[in-house]
Amino acid sequence: MKQRIAEKTDEIRQELLRLSHDIHGCPETSFEEVHAAAWQKDMLERHGFTVEMPFCGMETSFRAVRKGRASGPVIAFLSEYDALKGLGHACGHNIIAASAVGAGIALASVLDDAAGEVQVIGTPAEEGGGGKIYLVERGAFRGVDFALMMHPNTKNIIGRGGLAAQGVKVLFTGRAAHSATPDKGINALSSLIAFFNSIDMLRQTWPNSAKINGIITKGGSASNIIPDEAEAEFTVRASTKMELIAMFEDLKRVAGAAAMITGASFAVDGEPVYAERYPNSVMGEAFKRNMELLGEKMEYPDPRERFGSSDVGNVSLELPTIHEYLAIADTSVAGHTPAFREAAASPRGDDVVILAAKGLAFTGWDLLSDEKLRESSMDEYRKKALPFKK
Repeated sequence: MKQRIAEKTDEIRQELLRLSHDIHGCPETSFEEVHAAAWQKDMLERHGFTVEMPFCGMETSFRAVRKGRASGPVIAFLSEYDALKGLGHACGHNIIAASAVGAGIALASVLDDAAGEVQVIGTPAEEGGGGKIYLVERGAFRGVDFALMMHPNTKNIIGRGGLAAQGVKVLFTGRAAHSATPDKGINALSSLIAFFNSIDMLRQTWPNSAKINGIITKGGSASNIIPDEAEAEFTVRASTKMELIAMFEDLKRVAGAAAMITGASFAVDGEPVYAERYPNSVMGEAFKRNMELLGEKMEYPDPRERFGSSDVGNVSLELPTIHEYLAIADTSVAGHTPAFREAAASPRGDDVVILAAKGLAFTGWDLLSDEKLRESSMDEYRKKALPFKK
């Protein structure tokens, strides 16, 4: 069966690479991925999938379905395809999309001889907006048994976790005045600066894993005018979603104190929370074995490594999930840079599209055909991730 899956992947190689390069050459940011979603939909429909788009109330989300000869396990491959503002596909989501579509088509090619179902779920706005969070909340994963995806990286890694994260916006509103008579105004920027200083005092009360970074996005228009509005945006990270929720409450409290100093009013808005990630090691080991069959040696994450965040963490709280990594550049290249963007359309990037499609589809086949593997994966999920689902 894996030979058949590999042959199907090779058969559609040029279609997959065209898809990857088309998405790379037409970068679209969160919830604006009109072309990327349509190109995936068209390719999946050409290969026999039934595609629902829009999906779960999002114009650029989709679900593609192919059913087997009988009911059985439901395997979902997750596609990401949004670009970074100003940087294009410097996170390599074009490769994620093409590999997910390829894995879905390749695994579906053997469904006439297997019980089960294959889905490819298009998940927009990973870089900002949390498309998977809305998919989880709106029931996209009800009835799905296992979720799989791959992310480009500078190392081949399985089992890497991720921090919980949230975007936060803070707005202070005061009263404008001429700087010659500052007592006639209410300085919103002074409150915002006090808020930044208060965060430095908060750090010592937060867990060691907590991280916060912010920028001032609005601080006035002229130095001789007392600013009546001042605004900042922050990214906040913590080990768990629950820690992050407590930190958000702290930020609201100190924003109120900072507003009180000048008499300004304030608003604190939090974006959807990206949950921490619970990689399923049973599925990860199956993926590792399959990648090594394909000639790719996989490694485990360095425990001292600093993690980022992704809305796939929210999926990992719902069902057994893997989000593994394959290298498209050497370790001197950082993600979210022009160099990584170029690597995402390089010959190695193209190779990873095909390798990932095969490895993901092979692992999907393992889950369809091996009841013990399914039971072990589910047992791990129940013990490791389910207790943290809120």
